[in-house]
Amino acid sequence: MKKSSFIEGTVIATLAIIITKFLGMVYVIPFYAMVGEKGSALYAYAYNIYIIFLDISSAGLPIAMSKIIKELNTLNLYEAKKRAYQIGKKMVLAISIVIFLLLFCFAKTLATLILGNLSGGNTIQDVTFVIRCVSFAILVIPFLGVSRGYLQGHNIFKSSSFSQVIEQIVRIAVILGGSSLALYVFRLSLKSTIGIAVFGACAGGIASLSYILYKIKKNKKELGLVEIKQKDTITNKEIGKKIITYAIPFIVIAIAASINDFLDMVMLMRTLFFLKIDTAQVEFATTAITTWSTKICMIVNSIAVGMTTSLIPTIVGAYTLKDWGEVEDKLNKALQLILFICIPMCVGLSMLSKSVWSLFYGVNEMGFTIFSIRIFVSLFINLYMVTNSTLQGLNKFKTVYKSTIIGFITNMCLNIPFMLLFHYLHLGAHLGAIFATAIGYSTAFLIAIHTLKKEHHLKFQSTLKELVRIIIPTVGMFVVVYLCKMIIPVNLYSKISCIFYTGFISVIGAITYFVISYKMGILTRIVGKPYLNKIIKKLTFGKLSFH
Repeated sequence: MKKSSFIEGTVIATLAIIITKFLGMVYVIPFYAMVGEKGSALYAYAYNIYIIFLDISSAGLPIAMSKIIKELNTLNLYEAKKRAYQIGKKMVLAISIVIFLLLFCFAKTLATLILGNLSGGNTIQDVTFVIRCVSFAILVIPFLGVSRGYLQGHNIFKSSSFSQVIEQIVRIAVILGGSSLALYVFRLSLKSTIGIAVFGACAGGIASLSYILYKIKKNKKELGLVEIKQKDTITNKEIGKKIITYAIPFIVIAIAASINDFLDMVMLMRTLFFLKIDTAQVEFATTAITTWSTKICMIVNSIAVGMTTSLIPTIVGAYTLKDWGEVEDKLNKALQLILFICIPMCVGLSMLSKSVWSLFYGVNEMGFTIFSIRIFVSLFINLYMVTNSTLQGLNKFKTVYKSTIIGFITNMCLNIPFMLLFHYLHLGAHLGAIFATAIGYSTAFLIAIHTLKKEHHLKFQSTLKELVRIIIPTVGMFVVVYLCKMIIPVNLYSKISCIFYTGFISVIGAITYFVISYKMGILTRIVGKPYLNKIIKKLTFGKLSFH
């Protein structure tokens, strides 16, 4: 199994996540058309609750496992590394069973908490049923996370990343295939159809876990899972304590983010209901912000997810050896990559919000506006994720808690006031929640950056300089996309028209951005000439290279 460098690992992990999220976006088009707004809202209720409980059971374990494996590898404690994997699997077995039982047994309580007094849409019984259907995935996904973390700790990202693609393909196959059979062949109720759809998470997990366990078994000698006679001095208790210590901050962050999203959903519904907005509009606005726009935004968010997958083992390795120059270099490189990729993506998708939203969900003016603004929140989420992941790699757990909690409290405190203010200004109350979220994540990011600068004397001048430079190709792209929009017609009611319109303008905009970036030397500085040449040679079958 081939090991990867930081940049290569980032590219592999990010590409896999982008593919995964792209598939997750594309399936929404037929699925949304099949189940409609009511069915999609029911799906969103169950899935949002599932994510919270999944975070409780496993959010920190993949990264915690990769972190401890990287640390033990760096210190040549190979026997302890093997034990760490076994201990991690036993821990996740106990946790996943408990969390599954809690989610299954208290599904009705959670459904009541979500809907409250809202009537005229989905019922508490419907939401209870689909929550129980999705709960079975809790018994599988945590094991998958531990195994992926073990591979990532060895800087092996291809198998781990490919398993994510397998998981998504199987999940989508169950969602679309199961929904089609339920609705059109067996004529089942909408509740049963959504129940089958959310069970796809469990089916995808089983398929992905089977693949990754096969790869581990096939390469067990290389991964240190063979019998080692000489036992390392570190005890099982110490290993278990390390896993828990490393996992808790990630779990806290993931749970806080999920609870933040859940409270956003509840507060949106309650506030819009209080403002006497129509029930159908309340459900649409709520799920559009918390679920459906987020699905498209995940193509941008995946940049940070892929980044942290390879960043954390690298940071841990450098931190273990007290190589602060390496820590500073990799963090700046990660921030520059995020800014370089995410800024033009956010601007471009916002400009094309009408055709993109129509492609996935149909023509809806409220949806257009929500997506055009919500996409920019992804940039702040990415910056927050990378800086907090670095803090965790440096064991700065108190700062992680502080920045996360303050950021989310800021969001919660601003949510209702902003919604009321936007309603008073006739801008749409629901948009106030999006701005509150953006400010919350920005606050958390700035606290993390301030700590890294103050306590570890890390410098970010190179990133600030690249940010200023990135503005120029972004403006160039903006002008080109704007002109294309004026010239090229689009029929928003035609999926084919939206595909060609969005695809053509996106390609023209991307070419403009990358050409200007290359001419300015931005691309070479951020990615590095050797790896840039490697990519170009692969894409052109060895015919072209940069000099």
